[in-house]
Amino acid sequence: MTGLPSIPRAPKGLPLLGHVLPLWRRPLDFVDSLRNTGDLVRVDLGPLPVYFVNSSTLAKEVMVTKGPSFEKGRLFDRMRPLVGNGLANSGGATHRKHRKLMQPSFHHARIAGYAAAMSREAQSAVDAWKPGQTIAVERAMAELVINTLAATMFSADLGRPAVDAVHKNVPVILKTMLARAVSPKVLDHLPIPANRRFDAATAELLKVIDDVIALTRESGDTDQPDLLSTLLATRDAETGESLSDGEVRDQLMTILFAGSETTASTLSWAMYEIARHPEVEARILAEIDAVVGNDEVGLAHVPQLEYTQRVMDEVLRLHSVTLLMRRATEPVDIGGVTIPTGTEIAFSLYALHRDPRVYTDPEMFDPDRWEPERRRLLPREAYVPFGAGTRKCIGDAFASTQIVISLATILPRWRLQLAPGRAPHPATAAMPYPDHLPMTVSPRQAPMRRTAA
Repeated sequence: MTGLPSIPRAPKGLPLLGHVLPLWRRPLDFVDSLRNTGDLVRVDLGPLPVYFVNSSTLAKEVMVTKGPSFEKGRLFDRMRPLVGNGLANSGGATHRKHRKLMQPSFHHARIAGYAAAMSREAQSAVDAWKPGQTIAVERAMAELVINTLAATMFSADLGRPAVDAVHKNVPVILKTMLARAVSPKVLDHLPIPANRRFDAATAELLKVIDDVIALTRESGDTDQPDLLSTLLATRDAETGESLSDGEVRDQLMTILFAGSETTASTLSWAMYEIARHPEVEARILAEIDAVVGNDEVGLAHVPQLEYTQRVMDEVLRLHSVTLLMRRATEPVDIGGVTIPTGTEIAFSLYALHRDPRVYTDPEMFDPDRWEPERRRLLPREAYVPFGAGTRKCIGDAFASTQIVISLATILPRWRLQLAPGRAPHPATAAMPYPDHLPMTVSPRQAPMRRTAA
């Protein structure tokens, strides 16, 4: 058993700054390079040492096997003004209580209700496109996801101000969230445009959601299918406890940002990868035609769209979350090293999912690697796009369902072709979305009236 001094330091650190610059400028390349130094590597964020685990085996120790010895780390502390003490930030008894109270909101029966809104919003989005139009796919998918979240989170009668605030402010916050999270807190107060935009957007969004929560509770009409009404009406079956208005607000903010970034990024990269691989496009279209036909895409179709789900899995593998962090709450052994209380641990799902020790041709887009026979050859911990253990994303089924329904709605209607001359680059964000993805749309079929599945 050895201690922290035995852990190698990442190369090219600078005095005072440490590794902030490479993590800021090229975060994906930086985190992907760390395995070349070791499975456990020290990275300095200014004066703060952070220890990256760079193998799926050690990541499993942090998330699952020894998960109780960790709480959410600095990355989540820095986002507390935005998402409060929601599921992403809370720990211990609070996290267990809130997760138990929220679980029914993501039960299969609830997802069935949300699926109708997912299908409706996807259909509405593609109805607005015109033949020959060039669309910015990253913006179109972000708008689709935000529309869907708003439709499922708030009632139509009382939620309009929240919907408008979400459209206005969520994109602003997402653009600066990761950079703010990894920067020293002292920089938050600099009067630079990015800080002013972030602070103003956060303050407006929090106020509007607080107002909508208060109006919904005052109305007494919490027997509605939207997520806000469900959270307000939820009671613990054993204790009768419920969530306070502040706790409901924190959970809604957490879902907004966790759900919008992951889903919009995955849909955008899916459009890019499908356009680059005609053989994938042909197979996914044939499957959608065979499973869905002329019906509206519904929840019943999702498990039958097996190849479509493999495409989604491969997109999530190649374009995963940049950075997650944990903090040791007690001394714990990780990979033969004793980690003291308070030590910050980090890991990158993006890097873990591209590990050549686990994946053959890790840079290749290959949905067939998720065929059942091949998938069984991978260690279970090798693929964790929504995390693992007690901290696994509670909305994973919600996000996966929306991605599959959206693909199955958009692709039979429109062919999306890459605009010539520029390949997209991953933007610096918690979930690296394509910085600019212009694609030209051409119709595959005339619009049709579909019957509900």
